[in-house]
Amino acid sequence: MQKKYKRGYTAGVYDLFHIGHLNLLKKAKEQCEYLIVAVSTDELVQSYKNKKPVICYEERKAIVEAIRYVDEVVPQESRDKIAAFEKYRFDVMFVGDDWKGNDVFEKTDRYMRDHGGCVEYIPYTTHISSTLLKEVLNQIYGR
Repeated sequence: MQKKYKRGYTAGVYDLFHIGHLNLLKKAKEQCEYLIVAVSTDELVQSYKNKKPVICYEERKAIVEAIRYVDEVVPQESRDKIAAFEKYRFDVMFVGDDWKGNDVFEKTDRYMRDHGGCVEYIPYTTHISSTLLKEVLNQIYGR
């Protein structure tokens, strides 16, 4: 069966990998023949969250590379989505639907549509997030 898109792309930190991450990758791969996943570097996360991920970049990259839905893992060193589109030349960018209406993704979608691509929103897994996991771990183990 031919898929809707040839090359797909998604990006994230993928810290404390959980079922929400897996759902996004699986649903993205169902729609594209080749899926590129950008994993945020520790330096990038530090620059906008003012904290390092729990799991270092190399280990997060290894986890994502081991997932059968992923064809290629690249470092995300910038949050510039249009630059990523220009660099990797994908047809579609997948993002969780919790980002729907966000100015960055609205601008990216307009740019991509003008250049033969688009942004597709994947349903967000509501009961889990890395932030929630960190909060639970902090409650149990304290900091």
